[in-house]
Order: sequence, then structure tokens, then C-alpha cells
Amino acid sequence: MVLLPGGTFTMGSDVFYPDERPAHEASVDAFWMDRHPVTNAEFERFVGSTGYVTVAERALEEADFPGTAAEDLAPGSLVFSPTPGPVDLGDWRQWWRWQPGASWRHPEGPGSSIHDRAGHPVVHVAFADAAAYAAWAGKRLPTEAEAEYAARGGTTDGAFAWGEEAFPGGEPRAHTWIGRFPYELRGAHAGRAAPVGSFAPNGYGLVDTIGNVWEWTTDYYAPRHRSGVGPRRPPGRAPRRSPARAAPGGRGAPRVLKGGSHLCSPDYCLRFRPAARSPQAEDSSTTHIGFRCARDA
Repeated sequence: MVLLPGGTFTMGSDVFYPDERPAHEASVDAFWMDRHPVTNAEFERFVGSTGYVTVAERALEEADFPGTAAEDLAPGSLVFSPTPGPVDLGDWRQWWRWQPGASWRHPEGPGSSIHDRAGHPVVHVAFADAAAYAAWAGKRLPTEAEAEYAARGGTTDGAFAWGEEAFPGGEPRAHTWIGRFPYELRGAHAGRAAPVGSFAPNGYGLVDTIGNVWEWTTDYYAPRHRSGVGPRRPPGRAPRRSPARAAPGGRGAPRVLKGGSHLCSPDYCLRFRPAARSPQAEDSSTTHIGFRCARDA
């Protein structure tokens, strides 16, 4: 882990997406942060030690979803599938599919494995899975403010963690989508997570705080910041996930994801920035969501 000094910074942005507003002053105490997202190898040690079964590996109860087809009750998760060509970017179903059998062990579904991805971020983890790992490791998940502060790497301004340009000199500074989304794949790891640390660390020595995988935080999502208050409280009881209606936003009480992912593209999702945020239902998982842990100093 890396010890971050804590301090005051400008959180949010008034320039990009509405849910990043208003830009406001926020403060965090000193805290420890994992240098990189939790990897498959690390998560595998946790599962081996505890026998933990992730949300994506559990079948739904028929009593909770009467009338749901049997195949929709099977364990599974959302998997990204590139399209053969341009599609309507307003319809996420064009590139996401519900895949029975997809889980952290089988990222693309049955037949796939993490056998050669020990150093890749673990994916297909719901909020409860990330929290369970953190508790086992004697840590916790970060708040939204801590995640944003960490992603800045000590910088105080700039739209991106490295300045004002998305691709300075035409070169990517994080593992994000290069090319036209969601069909033009470029690079060795296009369309999926890359090994942690594939790009240079930020000013705090942290890697992948921008891009690669979205990361869970403890804050509940609301479509606007409220300055001067602590983490958000839950907006009511969250129903269990329903694969028949699963979406990147999911169902139930949404938490804030931070950092963007390898699927963030300037022509669709310009969210590989410290201020960017995304809602995700606690009980949903996908191929581009992971996590890292924090700890009080």
C-alpha cells in the first residue's frame, strides 16, 4: 500500500457531465491506498482461504422472481462484446450481453479462464464481494473523495490526471478505449482489462487509478454532488439483481464507481478523468468493474 498525505482539493467538475457538478472543495485525512487494483491472484488467495462465493456465482431464488425463465435464474454476469461495426451509442444492449456462467474465474463465460491473467485486475465482482475481500485483508473500500484524491496523484488542476489533453502527443496515458467505440479494437488488451501497472504510476506511485477497470467506492450515488457533507446514505432497500433487466447501471441502490475503464472512449464515455463517476447497483458485476482497498492512516 501507499500512504497518501491527505489534504484539500477541488472535487468534481463543472465542465463535463452533469453528475460531476458542482466542483467544490473537499478534504480527506491521510490514508493508505493499494498501489494497484486487486488482482486475480490476490482474489484467488482470498477465495482459497475463505471459500467465498461471489454474487455472480450464486443462482437467484425463483421465489424472489416469480415467472422468470429458468435460464435467467442461473449464475452469470454482464460481458462486453464488441460489435461488427457502428451502432446506436444510445443503446448499451448493442455491446453488453448477459452471460450465464461468467464470473471472476471465467471472465468471458464458460470456456474462458484466468489461467494466464494472474496479474490482471479481478472483475465480475459486486460491491459485497469487494467489501468481503477488504474485510478479510484487514482493510476497507475507499470513499469517493479518497478515490478522486488518489487519482489526481498530487495534481490540483487539469481535466485529466496528467493535464488538459486526453492523449498528450497522441499517446494514451492509461488503459482506455483507442479507436471508434464499440467496434474498433486496437492494442494487445483492447476490449478487456490489462495487467496492472501497464502504464506509468501517478505522482503518488499508484497505478491504474485511471482506466483499466472502474473501482467500487463506499459512497451511494446521487446525480449531483452536495458539498460540505460526508458519504451518501442508502436511498432505500435494494432489490436483488435480475439478469433479465441487468444493465451497466443495474438495479437497486447504486454505489459510486470511480476511475473509468478500458471501455471509456472520447466518442462515447469520456470518463477516464479523476472527477468522473458512474452509478452501479451493489449487486451487479461486469467485465470492466474491479476494486482496490484503502486503510486509515
